[in-house]
Amino acid sequence: MPTGLSLHVGLNQVDPARYGGWDGRLVACENDAHDMAALARGAGFAPTTLLTPDGTVEQVTAALRTAAKTLKAGDILLFTYSGHGGQVPNTTGGDDEADRLDETLVLYDREFLDDELHREFGRFARGVRLLVVLDCCHSGTAVEMPDQGDGNAAARLMPPDRQYEIYRRDREFFQEIQQELGARKSREPSADALLLAACQDNQLASDGDTNGKFTGTLLDVWNGGTFRGGYRTFHRDIQRGMPPTQSPHLYTTGNPGPAFLDQQPFTV
Repeated sequence: MPTGLSLHVGLNQVDPARYGGWDGRLVACENDAHDMAALARGAGFAPTTLLTPDGTVEQVTAALRTAAKTLKAGDILLFTYSGHGGQVPNTTGGDDEADRLDETLVLYDREFLDDELHREFGRFARGVRLLVVLDCCHSGTAVEMPDQGDGNAAARLMPPDRQYEIYRRDREFFQEIQQELGARKSREPSADALLLAACQDNQLASDGDTNGKFTGTLLDVWNGGTFRGGYRTFHRDIQRGMPPTQSPHLYTTGNPGPAFLDQQPFTV
């Protein structure tokens, strides 16, 4: 029988000491992580949950590397993230980003580049199914910014002026990562991953009172496991429940193949 492991990261704020005094306070991200972990457990995964202060680069990468050492061809990893998303200029990492921006997960202690996530996925054995669910701004290809989110709902966006300030402060650090990992991406095949993203790269994702708009809609469509269909149908039905300002994206890297795409979502 295949093995399913899952990692669920939810950050209702970040460390203001690492973000120039900004704490990035949100409401529903920890709830998203708890609810996605419950979904995963019900589907047969063994979940790990990292909430707010535990959602650091060190702890997230350690959990991913433990999973990479455990899973083999035919197994599956489910990785979900709920929190702020950001973007930083990609000036040294080659031509892997058409918009010259790297998308980031705004983890508790620093921004985590999409290049770094790609590196961690590259540690998994070929044939491991990688399923990623991101409920954050700019998440469309994370595996340009509109003026507002969904009505009066708070957007899961690191403010642009804060992004620029942090990037200017840590530019050399980010450029070193981009140069190293961007060159590696151009040489190595992409991991076989399937991403369900809350929005397009140029859109914002809405927070909520209980769940993020995307996660709440996903849970409604999933309906306790009664949903029937593959990932394309799942994505379509989620889209139908979203506002026009936020368009969830189904994105693949590598070659997940129809056998993966046509499975009922969250199949171990």
